[in-house]
Amino acid sequence: MLFLNTILDIIFPAKCISCGRGGGDLCIECLTNSKTAERETVKWIFPLFDYRHPPIKKALWIFKYKGKRQLARVFAEILYENIMEELSELSVMENFRNPILIPIPLSAKRYRERGYNQAELICRELMKINDMRDSVNMQLENNILIKPKETEHQARIENRAQRLKNIVGSFAIKDENKNKELLKNRNIILIDDITTTGATLNEARKVLKKSGARKIIAFTVAH
Repeated sequence: MLFLNTILDIIFPAKCISCGRGGGDLCIECLTNSKTAERETVKWIFPLFDYRHPPIKKALWIFKYKGKRQLARVFAEILYENIMEELSELSVMENFRNPILIPIPLSAKRYRERGYNQAELICRELMKINDMRDSVNMQLENNILIKPKETEHQARIENRAQRLKNIVGSFAIKDENKNKELLKNRNIILIDDITTTGATLNEARKVLKKSGARKIIAFTVAH
């Protein structure tokens, strides 16, 4: 699939799904000007854009299901600025320093089907940007939080109570005895592409807190 997408991109160069200009599936300018997330979330979750905005919805769909991995860089550039802005305040007010960046994981089955974890791709791009700018001491750990339990797609479940029930117990800490030491009293930034009810992020937070993490915040592309 990746090879096929590469060939197609050469034959049919990508155009921004919003403005139609060449250079990528979604340009930074159109992403920046997209409708921001307005629906209320818990205070520790920071979504950027409104998922109901058509270009955002389409961009996330092709990123997630059509192998458009290059969108990870576009999303990461905007996310990074928001993360830095939030950290500038949290580092002073709540001693939120030296964070660990953790992507929301996929189950093994879902990973095999898709071939990549979109949240992990965003995290890798965030680290590249951070390394270039040398902004903060931040590390990526993409193999600590795992999803051993296969669950129904949250997006397919309309009832909030069922969403919460569906995700309970789906995350775990890999090599728990070893990684508990790494997580102990550490600040965590969770990354995912979309949040709806917050059930997925909340379950991941619960597992990390149980393993000794200090403070946890989360950033998503859309809500």
